[in-house]
Amino acid sequence: MVHWDGINEFICVVETGSFTAAARRLEVSVAHVSRRLSQLEDRLGAKLLYRTTRKLRLTEVGQMYYHHTRKVLDGLAEAERLVSAMEGNPVGRLRITAPVYYGEHFLAPLVNDFLLLHPALELDMVLTNQTVDLVQEGFDLAIRLGTLDSSSLMCRKLARRTQYLCAAPAYLERHGTPTTLAELGRHKCLAGTVDHWRFVERGQPLSFRLGSGWHCNSGLALKDAAIKGLGIVQLPDYYVQEELARGELVSLLDPYRLPDDGVWVLYPHNRHLTPKVRLLVDFLVERLG
Repeated sequence: MVHWDGINEFICVVETGSFTAAARRLEVSVAHVSRRLSQLEDRLGAKLLYRTTRKLRLTEVGQMYYHHTRKVLDGLAEAERLVSAMEGNPVGRLRITAPVYYGEHFLAPLVNDFLLLHPALELDMVLTNQTVDLVQEGFDLAIRLGTLDSSSLMCRKLARRTQYLCAAPAYLERHGTPTTLAELGRHKCLAGTVDHWRFVERGQPLSFRLGSGWHCNSGLALKDAAIKGLGIVQLPDYYVQEELARGELVSLLDPYRLPDDGVWVLYPHNRHLTPKVRLLVDFLVERLG
């Protein structure tokens, strides 16, 4: 009879690169992971990992063991997927990450609606503006905004995104309305998480480097500052579309605006066919598209 004790812990340690990260993924203590791995090595009578204070490294035996056990676990996951698909009832935990503001205002309400339709599912949602590694951190899917970097992840476009340059009418009355990028250099520009704004002129992309007079890593704070007349801001449509419609903000330099980019859902190759991920992605595409 095959003993499974310690195999999940071993695979998580290998894939995350540390006992701490493996414990976080498995939601157990570091001591538990270390103990189960030691028990596994004792049972096999072989050393699977070289452990130092700085890093972990697979032994030759460990590499062979990881290769075979990973295939076995993938086979089990596929078997569960097939059973779940036949029953038409997605089960298990969905682990999702998204940017904070977009996650709070757009993603979370839709995911909660999805869970009402599939009550057998559990949820672990992490909202962060940091880019996380989906595979190492054990996420099923992530929401990313803007232009995607090349990666091995699967992706689908959920919605279009427009970047607006805008300011309050009161600011424009005091300082004038810029009509060219050259004139923009004479204005107070409110900076967010990047030190430049992007535009297009005669079909060519351009960057406008920002000064250091005002800076904050919160889109809501940037919008508030712009509404109160402190300067000009560049923000995505989902931050400012209501204020633009009400006239609290005015769109500027529209001829220089970049083409729309996207709101994307990304997910690892080995999870793109699981019912829970497939159904949620289809649900998000329908609701956001």
